[in-house]
Amino acid sequence: MRYVAAYLLAALGGNENPSAENIEKILSSVGIEAESDKLSKVIAELKGKSLQTLIAEGQAKLASMPAGGGAAAPVAAAAAPAGGAAPAKAEEKKKEEKKEESEEEDDDMGFGLFD
Repeated sequence: MRYVAAYLLAALGGNENPSAENIEKILSSVGIEAESDKLSKVIAELKGKSLQTLIAEGQAKLASMPAGGGAAAPVAAAAAPAGGAAPAKAEEKKKEEKKEESEEEDDDMGFGLFD
């Protein structure tokens, strides 16, 4: 990842095709010794490619990945019966959550971590 970041920094600095020396110079400025095999692989993979296109493709791939936790809400809403039963259940759940929160607050006996 550090090699890609150094490549991007060089490209943002105006060098559209950074060389191994450019990347080594950037990495050495922050105390990182570059490994030639990894560095040559990154340069070979990125040489001649538009960074804007690569970033757009990467964002598209990330957008297709699940982000965890988001799928449960629509499933619960679809499974709820038609009518007024769902809002009542939601209110009961909120009351239970408030009770649990107040019990957890009592566990610290009035002492905070940063008091």
